[in-house]
Amino acid sequence: QKQVEAQNFAVRKHLLEYDDVMNKQRESVYTLRRQVLEGIVQVTEDETSDTRGYLLATAEDLIDDKVNLYFGKDADAGLWDVDALRRELGELFALDDGDYATVPFDHGKRAEIREALWQRVRSKYLDKERIVPSEILRRVERDLMLQIVDTQWKDHLYSLDHLKDGISLRSYGQRDPLVEYKKESYQLFQDMRSRVEAEMVRYMWWLRPVEGEPEAIVAPVRPALRKQVPLIYSGPSDAAPASFPPPAATGAFPAPAARRPARSGGDDAPITQVRRDEPKIGRNDPCWCGSGKKYKKCHGAN
Repeated sequence: QKQVEAQNFAVRKHLLEYDDVMNKQRESVYTLRRQVLEGIVQVTEDETSDTRGYLLATAEDLIDDKVNLYFGKDADAGLWDVDALRRELGELFALDDGDYATVPFDHGKRAEIREALWQRVRSKYLDKERIVPSEILRRVERDLMLQIVDTQWKDHLYSLDHLKDGISLRSYGQRDPLVEYKKESYQLFQDMRSRVEAEMVRYMWWLRPVEGEPEAIVAPVRPALRKQVPLIYSGPSDAAPASFPPPAATGAFPAPAARRPARSGGDDAPITQVRRDEPKIGRNDPCWCGSGKKYKKCHGAN
């Protein structure tokens, strides 16, 4: 009994170690979610801000990451990938050729290009604030951020389930499955946080408020369905042609033939009511056969 209990304890401890990894990640995500609900988000270890400040700080960090990726610190200006940077920032912040007109890509230094990009991205968000009232924009920020966090967290849980299903195979390579699970789950979590931040910024910068009263929304008119000619064949030899003849100019369709398909039921079958012409025989009435017995003792017993 002691050996069985020790084995069961080891199994429970092993499962708890796997669940502890997910529990720590859950606490981090729920902390971010609670901060968004309360409107005070932890930007850095020593700094807190509202949702607006958090989005602007995240956007600035994304610009720094993209500039460092395509404009390396030690790389020569001739090796800068300007097209890739323009494409990436355009997808994130909805920048077009007009926004890049003031950025000195050709003759500017790396710090000047970064600062020009940040000023243009920041001004685009300030333009939204001048159109939309602050209380409405804060509510939109909160709702979008919560929706993105929930969606990405659910996808991350599915990824962890798939990782856990096959992580035991690492033991064949003389590796501890728990250690490998911790490493890969942490990397998946970091990727999920990066997607959360990028999606938050992308949704808010692509948001286009409409200034003034919205125009009347006209419901789309569905095209009228053409009335189909009913099928009247009942066997392979009477099959209808592949295409129907066009309707007449008056809009009338050809009348179906008098013959109807042989059928005994269906949703469109006519409902007929059964009526009794003769009075119903009671159970205690004399039987109709003339035996002198009651109906329930004679033919009614069958």
